[in-house]
Amino acid sequence: MTDAALPPIQADAPLDRLNTLALPGRAQQLLTITAPAQLTALAHQPAPARRFILGGGSNLVLQGDFPGQVLRMAIPGRELAAEDDDAWYLRAGAGENWHDFVRWTLAAGYPGLENLSLIPGTVGAAPIQNIGAYGLEVGERFHHLEAVDLTTGEVVRFDRHQLRFGYRDSLFKQEGWHLDGRYAITHVTFRLEKHWQAVTRYADVEKELAAAGIAAPTALQVSDAIIAIRQRKLPDPAQVPNAGSFFHNPVVDAATAARLAAEYPTLPQYPQHDGRVKLAAGWLIEQAGWKGRNLGPAGMYEKQALVLVNRGGATGADVGAVMAAVQASVREKFGVGLTPEPIFL
Repeated sequence: MTDAALPPIQADAPLDRLNTLALPGRAQQLLTITAPAQLTALAHQPAPARRFILGGGSNLVLQGDFPGQVLRMAIPGRELAAEDDDAWYLRAGAGENWHDFVRWTLAAGYPGLENLSLIPGTVGAAPIQNIGAYGLEVGERFHHLEAVDLTTGEVVRFDRHQLRFGYRDSLFKQEGWHLDGRYAITHVTFRLEKHWQAVTRYADVEKELAAAGIAAPTALQVSDAIIAIRQRKLPDPAQVPNAGSFFHNPVVDAATAARLAAEYPTLPQYPQHDGRVKLAAGWLIEQAGWKGRNLGPAGMYEKQALVLVNRGGATGADVGAVMAAVQASVREKFGVGLTPEPIFL
């Protein structure tokens, strides 16, 4: 592979517009990746001391300047790669906008991803975080991904069973690959079953569809309902910088859940397959007094307590201070720990 395949290198590059919290920071080097061959070429160059793979920047808390190489994934493309009697297999480039990809599948007649509408970020980042919403996780529709091993230049494939999906978790997070930049995902393929059934068990979704008089929704109608719900609850990062849901919904043992249910009957609880119970982090944060409350230039959103927002001029340190204060309040009131969703860089 020749140097001609290398992407342009931008030195001392600003990152504030590449993270949805609009936090300040600069990369020693920024490279925009538009083709897998560029990654193979990079693998044969001297490795930087640090490397980070950047998607849409919607799950990132930038703590300042990054003394290394940032690879911004912008590989395009979406296609029906294959189909069989049971399913369609949709393949997309890692740089594709996630929501645009979801809406494209629906417009093309391939249902199955509609519950994940309007989640910010890119296709390549979706399986790393195992994004999920309204009763569906992306791991349930994932088939395989392709990536370049930046230590060897080899193209490797990870199938669904290899990814070890968990709640907002995958092999990439378990091994720390999302932080050390070893693998750069280039394409992701999803398996969407032809025998589709709507997933509408969440109360908000049922209520939205009922209000529209829809008893047997199409996939597109489910998507439209979820978009409407999310737009009412969540701020547009272009208007109010944020990283979406900032904390995981905590999962506690049955005894803890029973204690909290007795003391707080309105606390939303979701039983899990392993006997544990998932709690609604947004409810806990709101009851702890943080909905709409600020600490300096950052705070929790007034319409959804789970969303941490940059009110203007916030730094990574400001975000960290709000995070710590919210965690302390929730632990003091409920005895429950909260874990942040975003990556801290």
